[in-house]
Amino acid sequence: MTRPLRVLVVEDEMMIAMMLEDMLADLGHQVAGVAMRLPQAMKLAKDIEADIAILDINLDGRKSFPAAEVLRERGVKLIFASGYGSPGLEAPFLEEVILKKPFEASDIRSALKRVVA
Repeated sequence: MTRPLRVLVVEDEMMIAMMLEDMLADLGHQVAGVAMRLPQAMKLAKDIEADIAILDINLDGRKSFPAAEVLRERGVKLIFASGYGSPGLEAPFLEEVILKKPFEASDIRSALKRVVA
C-alpha cells in the first residue's frame, strides 16, 4: 500500500471499534467514520468518502449486509469481521475478505493488503 487508506469502521462493540481505530492509526491509515448500528451504517454508506469498510457482520442482532451492498455499489472495498469466520458470510459476499475475531494488527494489515491488491 503506497498511501494511507480511508477506512469506515462498522462495529457494534465500542471497545472493538476503539481498538480497530487505534490499530488502523498505528498502521498509518485514517478512520473515515465509525458506525455502531445499521441505520447509522446505512447513512454513512451512502455519504462517506472511504476506500475500504471493515464491517462486523452482526450489528446488535441485525446483519450489516444492506450497508455492504451500498458500499460495494459505490466502489468501496469490503472486509467483514466476525467471531464465526467465513461461515457467517452470505451471498453475494461469500468471496469477500473476512477477519476472524479476535484479531490483531497483523491480521488487519494482511486483510487490507488483500483487498487493495
